[in-house]
Amino acid sequence: MLLTISTTRPCATDIGYLFHKHPDKFQTFDFPYGKIHVFYPEAREDKCTLAVLLDINPIDLIRGKKSFAQFALKQYVNDRPYVASSFMSAAISKVLSSAMNGRCEARPELVEEKIPLSVTIPVLPARGAGDLIRKIFAPLDYEIEVQGHLLDEKFPQWGDSDYFTTTLKKVTTLREFLTHLYVLIPVLDNEKHYWVGKSEIDKLLTKGGKWLEEHPERDLILNRYLKYQKNLYFEALENFTEEDIVEAEKGPDDLHTIRLQEVLKEAKKTSARSVVDLGCGEGRMLELLLQEKQFNNILGMDAAARVLQIAEKRLYFEDMAPKQRERISLIQGALTYNDTRIYGYDLALLVEVIEHLDESRLQTFERVLFEFAQPKIVIVTTPNSEYNKLYAKLKDGFRHNDHRFEWTRKEFQQWGEKIANNYQYAVRFKGIGEEHAELGSPGQMGVFTFKWK
Repeated sequence: MLLTISTTRPCATDIGYLFHKHPDKFQTFDFPYGKIHVFYPEAREDKCTLAVLLDINPIDLIRGKKSFAQFALKQYVNDRPYVASSFMSAAISKVLSSAMNGRCEARPELVEEKIPLSVTIPVLPARGAGDLIRKIFAPLDYEIEVQGHLLDEKFPQWGDSDYFTTTLKKVTTLREFLTHLYVLIPVLDNEKHYWVGKSEIDKLLTKGGKWLEEHPERDLILNRYLKYQKNLYFEALENFTEEDIVEAEKGPDDLHTIRLQEVLKEAKKTSARSVVDLGCGEGRMLELLLQEKQFNNILGMDAAARVLQIAEKRLYFEDMAPKQRERISLIQGALTYNDTRIYGYDLALLVEVIEHLDESRLQTFERVLFEFAQPKIVIVTTPNSEYNKLYAKLKDGFRHNDHRFEWTRKEFQQWGEKIANNYQYAVRFKGIGEEHAELGSPGQMGVFTFKWK
């Protein structure tokens, strides 16, 4: 199991101070399952490379463990000694902990220096999702080179394996670089060689920091890192947005995904070709719309520049094929200002948006959208406040600390009918999510259709 880290900064061998490993030395460290060898394959002033070679002993892996009944040789015949996994993260923590924690007494100025870094991992697993390596590292601004491998070159009909030779490049601090590797290598492998308990939450939050909160695949990372233990997932999620806590109480990938799919289903029923996602956030709805050939003109608008940047990364704007790129645009704008850029669209989507507006400004928003922009169809979703009784972790009765109001089913229908009467629309309502006999569904939707004269 091999990992190499290189830099081409001037006086490249200075990186040895950060690693706390002298370029002229070959060092070996004991490891519970074998040995860790650290050495420099090249150490020149124009390029310096450190290698971490983890030599796993397959026999040490199974000592004191029961064999698997379904496959008696599984603990002997496996990929653990050869692929980058949680073993490699443990090795990084053991032999490069000072570098990962930003300690360097000899040359402290190097700790915050952003330098060109490149890591090569010959056998990196990416299990369970297509293009997973890119989805995980691209939002963190890495250049990514991935080479796939056949399961067996003698039997190409067996298809591709889950293993990739991967090179990641970025100009950043060594501390950040190692932190990303430490957290994300086990996420890609989707396995851990040790019991995952509450202590893993602290590790994840300490090493994840701000970049994890803003990562578009945050939920995937949390689930995989914590081995799909819901109690740990929810506890970790409490450090992020309150809306995610509530939405996740029926499962980390339930209500919000159901909501997006319901909106997409309604959108596909229409004859719309152009669609604007107002308050698009980090682009999850846009990602679904792009997959549908029906929509040839897609616009995402949000008031926050930061989330638009995240949306660009989620959608891989820089790597998008030219024809695909022609279909979509992102703009910054507010729903309470008349904006001609949103005029003329067949369909407008507002997914969990209106409750973030002050009720005193709703009338302005109504005119901007329904009177001036006047899309043919508008789909609006919002929480059903009656359902909040089933959520134990709410503060002030709202699902998010930025919500200005949350409506009951009756209140939402009254608002929708007023809109329909005032602006020449017909409206119908439906619930989103599993329905409770008394409290209704957790979410509610209104579909507005313009009445042509």
